[in-house]
Amino acid sequence: MSVSTQPSTRRRKRRSGALSPPWLFAAPALLVYAAVVLYPSIAGVVYAFTDWSGIGDMSFVGLANFQAMLGDEQALGSIVNTLLITVAIVVVQNGVGLLLALGVHARIKSQTLLRVIFFAPVVVSPVMVAFLWKYVYNPAPGAGLNGLLAVVGLPSQDWLGDPSLALWSIVGMVVWQNAGYSMVIFLAGLEGVPAELHEASMIDGASTVQRFRFVTWPLLAPALTINLMLSTIGGLKLFDQVFAATGGGPGYATETLSTVLYKQAFVFGKFGYSTAVALVLALFVAAVSFIQLYYLRSREVAQ
Repeated sequence: MSVSTQPSTRRRKRRSGALSPPWLFAAPALLVYAAVVLYPSIAGVVYAFTDWSGIGDMSFVGLANFQAMLGDEQALGSIVNTLLITVAIVVVQNGVGLLLALGVHARIKSQTLLRVIFFAPVVVSPVMVAFLWKYVYNPAPGAGLNGLLAVVGLPSQDWLGDPSLALWSIVGMVVWQNAGYSMVIFLAGLEGVPAELHEASMIDGASTVQRFRFVTWPLLAPALTINLMLSTIGGLKLFDQVFAATGGGPGYATETLSTVLYKQAFVFGKFGYSTAVALVLALFVAAVSFIQLYYLRSREVAQ
């Protein structure tokens, strides 16, 4: 009996010893992650229920910060703006990205150059893009975009100063920068569509539109899922372009949840209230993302 148990004991020791080095190598990264991500996240949840001003002591106030949000016109308006921006970005960015992907997927000599040109804005800093588009949106007659309007005989517009135009001007800026990212993901999906399916559909007499509708589009479901998820999350937490271009103005016309929590923390010193806004934003993004992912995954399975 002792002879038979010794090999198994040695095997167990060998297995446990083989498992320990990976954990030892991962431990420093896990400690850094806990210190940089987990601890601030947990602390933020705690601060959301306090009146902390960023300096000195704090006291527990329960749900007072969340009740204050319900009566804060700026916070409620920012929720509406955030939803409008997100819906517009998701629809327009992915629509433009799909059209670009279909265009550069065609067998043309300049497809490589066009891919580089369309993707180039993605690698530019969002703040730099905002300052670039502030020049494009220059309200002076004959400057920037207004110069093009003057050529076709249309009046000049105050793109970032008019409350009715500012929000959609921000959307145009974001779509211009990120459409190339959506294009790359759709392009990867298009490259994965077997050529045999298109050849078979052509033999059956399917038109170009029918081939896209019944062959290409169903096989793009995974790429569509990724693009919708990324653009939705990006729209819900949009901050850089808005803050650099308009600062949330004019008035509260372009205020988003991200700009509200920034101002409440670093302008008004209400860190407790700002973390409550951040907690609402995080929960909202998580809920929308999970619902969207569940629906899109079920759609992929159905197809």
